[in-house]
Amino acid sequence: MAATKASKEQKYDRQLRLWGDHGQESLENAHVCLINATATGTEILKNLVLPGIGAFTIVDGHTVTGEDVGNNFFLSQESIGKNRGQAATELLQELNSDVSGNFVEEMPDKLLDSDPEFFHRFSAVIGVHLPESTCLRLGSVLWSASVPFLICKTYGLIGYMRLVVQEHTVIESHPDNSLEDLRLDRPFLELSSHIHSYNLDSMNKKDHSHTPWIIIFAKYLDKWLNELKQQPPKNYREKEAFRKFIREGILKNENGVPEDEENFEEAIKNVNTAVNPTKIPGAVTDLFNHEQCNHITHETPSFWVMLRAVKEFVSNEGRGSLPVRGTIPDMIADSQKFVSLQNVYRTKAMEDAEAVCKHVESLLQSVGKPVDSIPEKDIRLFCKNAAFLRVVRCRSLVEEYSVDTVNRDEITSCMDNPDSEMVFYLMLRAVDRFYQQHSRYPGVYNYQVEDDISKLKVCVTSLLQEFNLNVNIKDDYIHEFCRYGAAEPHTVAAFLGGSAAQEAIKVISHQFVPFNNTFIYNAMSQASATFQL
Repeated sequence: MAATKASKEQKYDRQLRLWGDHGQESLENAHVCLINATATGTEILKNLVLPGIGAFTIVDGHTVTGEDVGNNFFLSQESIGKNRGQAATELLQELNSDVSGNFVEEMPDKLLDSDPEFFHRFSAVIGVHLPESTCLRLGSVLWSASVPFLICKTYGLIGYMRLVVQEHTVIESHPDNSLEDLRLDRPFLELSSHIHSYNLDSMNKKDHSHTPWIIIFAKYLDKWLNELKQQPPKNYREKEAFRKFIREGILKNENGVPEDEENFEEAIKNVNTAVNPTKIPGAVTDLFNHEQCNHITHETPSFWVMLRAVKEFVSNEGRGSLPVRGTIPDMIADSQKFVSLQNVYRTKAMEDAEAVCKHVESLLQSVGKPVDSIPEKDIRLFCKNAAFLRVVRCRSLVEEYSVDTVNRDEITSCMDNPDSEMVFYLMLRAVDRFYQQHSRYPGVYNYQVEDDISKLKVCVTSLLQEFNLNVNIKDDYIHEFCRYGAAEPHTVAAFLGGSAAQEAIKVISHQFVPFNNTFIYNAMSQASATFQL
């Protein structure tokens, strides 16, 4: 067992650094459904199979053609005439023996007719190159079952993704450039005691130059507040004065020249961030005020129960602050001083998490659930990430496609620039309309291109009129989409496959924040954009 774990750690080393053992476990317990093993579909699965998704099922009623083999690395010449899902499954499974692959030889519409609950079993469903009518049907089934649905399409040089999920909670959002949780403006009792145990004036040169910068900063902030100001430095002038104040504390040699004390330089460098007030982020305050946080029932998901417990902690033990995160950055200090300071924060974080655990137990008892139904390790992880919690709520496809609830403002404001990526969204909607009317895509054969330009233009005009969109789409885009002929160039499919797999992993692991809700990739200009539609 230990050998298996070690080999798995070696195999997945790089990604474990990204999402940890618990993220990998979520991935290995997931079962993803892919509809249509096109070039884009197999690229998505490739990027899920390699990191070790638990299982995948391909739903595809198509037979492999020469055209499929021409742009899909997971189909070979021997695949021609076979079911496309079966052929792709066989080759995809060769990538990772840990992954279980299945296929269903059926069109999604037939499955929706005969067994719509078939799709309820999956962690996420990814639909590739589906007609609008199928997307709407499947979207409604998955929406009611709270199964995440990711729609993907590569159309010529345009990539499109749409995430459809009622509510997606994120505990580990991994924000870029997040500030450390040091509490230097509001030190807790144990931190204050630890800071006061240092006497910079009586230290020898070695200890003075190896005292953690957090201690130095706190000492001089305390002096600043008592002797000079009464409040922390706020503006540029005050911060510069505070930097100078710290610099004066650097030891000087017998010639009056300042010694080279890097720990003091670290304290000076961190003035901007370390004086930031300790406060609850606005996004977390908004979650505290949400109905699901304030109305806990037997059916309430664990995320909201833990959030309510943290809210109660803030009002009581936390005295207006979130649980201490319990980590400090690397810094110049001797090992003993660093570990001692680290333990102060770590111990406080454990105490705060313990207090939150008690609130969770109380809440679970109040709604008649076992007190151990939320594991303690989950609560500790929640507390550590309490400042970075996020909830993503997408609009349903029905809302997006309905004349009464279409996001007209977003579309119109983006189309103030007629070359915005929004134009590709409108063109894809017009192409879907063309498919509904003609049961084929425009310009699939060369002889059709000229005739289809006028037909697609009619579809564009009717779309804009139906949704009361007062925008202009250049004829160049209509011509271009007819020339695409619904082609799926592998380079674009590969890019979209990587992007879609990344979003699927975010949804499965509940780590990092997925886009909300529409993503467009323009391979002509190498540009992309997200829209809330």
